[in-house]
Amino acid sequence: MNVQSIDSLLAQMRAAVAAAEGKPAAAASPAAPGQADFASLLKSSLDQVAQTQNQAESLEQRFTLGDPLVSLSDAMIAMQKANISLQAAVQVRNKVVSAYNDIMNMQV
Repeated sequence: MNVQSIDSLLAQMRAAVAAAEGKPAAAASPAAPGQADFASLLKSSLDQVAQTQNQAESLEQRFTLGDPLVSLSDAMIAMQKANISLQAAVQVRNKVVSAYNDIMNMQV
């Protein structure tokens, strides 16, 4: 995720909080034409995680089969990158679920 994506998500969450509190919010308008919505950002992020996992698995298999073009360090680095991207996705999911629960528990 890039900074613009995070800013867009933050603006959407602030607009939801303002709407729940009954305050008018300038950020409550839909996303600008050049910006992506949350669902597409989430999907692209999950696709990147899946692609990283697939690349790591491919390198692992190639190393295991004895491909001379793949070194142990390449395979291990790819697996660690895949692991870190999966952990980051899980942490983002936890934060989104926490924010959703906070919004649902707000008094209206």
